[in-house]
Amino acid sequence: MARTPLSALALLAALLGADAPPADEALKLFEAKVRPVLLDQCSRCHSGDKPKGGLRLDSREGAIAGGDSGPALVPGNVEESPIVAAVRYDEDGAKMPPKKRLPTKVADDIARWVKLGAPWPEGGSTGGPPGSHITEAHRQHWAFRPLVKPAVPAIEGAKSPIDAFHLSTLKSAGMTPNPPADRRALIRRATYDLLGLPPTPEDVEAFATTADPDAYSNLVDRLLASPRYGERWGRHWLDLVRYAETNSYERDGVKPNAWRYRDYVIKSFNEDKPFDRFAREQLAGDEIADGGPEAKIATGYYRLGIWDDEPSDPLQSKFDALDDVVATTGQVFLGLTIDCARCHDHKLDPIPQKDYYRLLSFFRNVNHYRNGGPTDEAPLYADDDARRAQEAKRAEVRRQIDEGQAQLTAIEAEFRAKAVGRAAGVVDIDDLRYRYYRDTWELLPDFDALKPEASGDLPAGRFDLAPRTRDHAFGFSFQGTLIVPQDGTYEFRLDSDDGSRLSVDGHVIAEHDGLHGLGRVQVVVAELKRGRVPIRLDYFQRGQGYGLDASWSGPGFKRSLVAGSKNDPPEAERSAASPANGDIAAQIRSAGERVLGVETYNRYRTLVREVRDLKARKPGGDAALVVTEAGPTAPETFVLLRGDPSSHGDKVEPAFLEVLGGTPAVVPTPPPGSPTTGRRTALAAWIGSPTNPLTPRVLANRVWQHHFGRGIVRSPSNFGLQGDAPTHPELLDWLAATLVEGGWRLKSLHRQIMLSDTYQMSSRSRPDALAADPINDKLWRFDMRRLSAEEVRDSILAATGTLNPKMYGPGVYPEIPKEVMAGQSNPGAGWGKSSPAEQSRRSIYIHAKRSLALPILEGFDAAETDRSAPSRFATTQPTQALAMINGAFLNAQASLLAERIGREAGPGVEARVARALRVVTCRPPTDAEIQRGLTLIETLQAGGASPESALRSFCLVALNLNEFLYLD
Repeated sequence: MARTPLSALALLAALLGADAPPADEALKLFEAKVRPVLLDQCSRCHSGDKPKGGLRLDSREGAIAGGDSGPALVPGNVEESPIVAAVRYDEDGAKMPPKKRLPTKVADDIARWVKLGAPWPEGGSTGGPPGSHITEAHRQHWAFRPLVKPAVPAIEGAKSPIDAFHLSTLKSAGMTPNPPADRRALIRRATYDLLGLPPTPEDVEAFATTADPDAYSNLVDRLLASPRYGERWGRHWLDLVRYAETNSYERDGVKPNAWRYRDYVIKSFNEDKPFDRFAREQLAGDEIADGGPEAKIATGYYRLGIWDDEPSDPLQSKFDALDDVVATTGQVFLGLTIDCARCHDHKLDPIPQKDYYRLLSFFRNVNHYRNGGPTDEAPLYADDDARRAQEAKRAEVRRQIDEGQAQLTAIEAEFRAKAVGRAAGVVDIDDLRYRYYRDTWELLPDFDALKPEASGDLPAGRFDLAPRTRDHAFGFSFQGTLIVPQDGTYEFRLDSDDGSRLSVDGHVIAEHDGLHGLGRVQVVVAELKRGRVPIRLDYFQRGQGYGLDASWSGPGFKRSLVAGSKNDPPEAERSAASPANGDIAAQIRSAGERVLGVETYNRYRTLVREVRDLKARKPGGDAALVVTEAGPTAPETFVLLRGDPSSHGDKVEPAFLEVLGGTPAVVPTPPPGSPTTGRRTALAAWIGSPTNPLTPRVLANRVWQHHFGRGIVRSPSNFGLQGDAPTHPELLDWLAATLVEGGWRLKSLHRQIMLSDTYQMSSRSRPDALAADPINDKLWRFDMRRLSAEEVRDSILAATGTLNPKMYGPGVYPEIPKEVMAGQSNPGAGWGKSSPAEQSRRSIYIHAKRSLALPILEGFDAAETDRSAPSRFATTQPTQALAMINGAFLNAQASLLAERIGREAGPGVEARVARALRVVTCRPPTDAEIQRGLTLIETLQAGGASPESALRSFCLVALNLNEFLYLD
């Protein structure tokens, strides 16, 4: 940079600037706009032991001291600071960065920062992002400071603490609030805010004309007590937790019983469940001793994210799934983008990479999602008696299956003996199935977490490699039932090229892990009881030269368990391998009556049907999608360098955010036999602690957001340095502290907000206020808003009188145009057909399929489901108008609306027009509005439309009125 003389006055300014405490505005400007530029554009050349030109820009002192050309920075003096001239590419002097000029806005931000004194956090450095050097200035960020309930300002005319804070902000800006909204607008606003549905015209008229001074407070209480409240506010929560009932990706398969989580959320809001309990149930409901079925259902929270059923890198996929949980938990509960620190220290917030992995370690022991099965689903019992009854039913079914299968095995053995003259062809393994995979591995993978390329039955009862499609880079997982002929000692032998693992009765008894050749036979002895026990063999082959050898021996026999391997033992040892015998069931079907006799043959056929029916039977009881852990001991957690699961850095233990103190988590030692570590309970306790400054602020802001259309903090899931500062910080802290004092219950907070004059303001514009505060930061008026996607559809159903109030249960399937279905990778897959009554239920009950959204919901900006959605868009686009005018759904609903008003208003056309307008606008129509409707109908009829068709067209227009789709 060009040398600029540093005068004594400028030097004094620099020294004073170094000691002067930075203003919040200037410090935020540095963190948000200046530090990232210095880090990304300057640090490569101007940091370290040998900076270019002797100039270091990784600290304030370095910039002031300068380099070979003199100082680069004079705090408070833009003209005397060469760094400003350099980034502006002034004609004289250096131009930085040399390869590409920075945008003018960036240069202006740096100049403004210099003018404000060039503040820098104490001890701060651009040698790394904020996450690499947490300072006291970071800890004093408004969101990280301890939550202290502020004193309520003494403001004349304030009817509530909320109004006092609001009026104080307006007064300091020399502004005044809007007058109250009219009563018709107010009841419509309140009803939609709490229920997501319109009030009836009769309710509106009664409220608008009553003289009861308590009418509004009674209205709020009635709305909060409505079961529709949980449906409306539950929808907000489902947006946050990326709720969907399918996995995404190409197949987008259904998540089993995911809808139970949705019902749990709705019930929790209706019950006004304390939020700290609500959070704990979702994060660690399975660890709550008296949690009951609801707490288990709540842990479906972990299973709601997207899932790749055939990842190219299974280990990476596992950590991607953990990242989804870390990201969602950090944003939803704490309002922080902690997931940005997965690969490196957070570049914008004081969150080191270690903090990310400390948080991840709370979830490290969670079983990887597999789309169903015992690690993803759990039975639900109302009480211990119901649990014992269901367990007894399942045990009885298992006993009957074993008994029937034993009889079948005896008949099959008899058939072999009579058919081939010897009993040596006995099948050792029954119900044997295989799963086949193609991939390369160094170690045995977790086949349960992978999607097989093929699967099928092996009725011959031998581990068979024949279904492979190549001789290298493949794997098998075999599972079946070993038939143990009598109590005794049995010897198992296992050898393979490459890895293999043999499990009997749920225990691994022999294993070859990694790459190696044949010739290292493992011999294991096991004591087994007569009967049937599970057997499993996992095997992979990386290079050429496949081979598998598994056998067992017991009292009076020695047989191979393998067929189809080129390294099978000799025939004498194998004693009649099953492939030679073929499918025993097929042989009995063709020759059983002749060989066994009619009575035994018929008994066999009956047993086959009985066993098949028993296996298909589900002995009662519901199941839920839940989280489970792999036992009481968690695997170690390491910082992953660059986020790479194969590159381990430092080991970490569960602990809380360093910027909030970094306290290690106190996790009690789980009792023997515990299925979990207890870590998630420790995390939930910290998140819901009254001393955690983030959770109550984030939650209070979300409640405010959904009443006013935006939060006091407009970035509701980002309370970090890059997030928006609160427009009313004292009010936010008062709301958050009041929420905690009230036992974390939301309904009382709703009531306080809605009874305030601030909430009841008119949305009308005022030229003076609009000029002073065009984006309404000071909240001088209530912002008008468009209905959300679900509100649009539900309001249409309510207007036509067809809305089905039924609550809960599996998702419903409204009709979707064939053209939309055709856009799927697998057209029509996973979309059922519901009855007309079911299709008319509220939108929250529609089956949430990630790859197939209902067009009217998608068109009106329904929430994205792949990740947490803290806010909805409110776009205005042509497809909305096209769907509302031309769409099959709207036209069908217009016909239903015409039928409704025909029933309610009688035969007169004028009465029908008036009734239709009253239904959709919730107010009496004017004479001019009625006349416009009559003119439209007359014009359509003059053009050849029938009276019925003309009325339907008018009803379609009524459903498209802005007044129907917007709230004042």
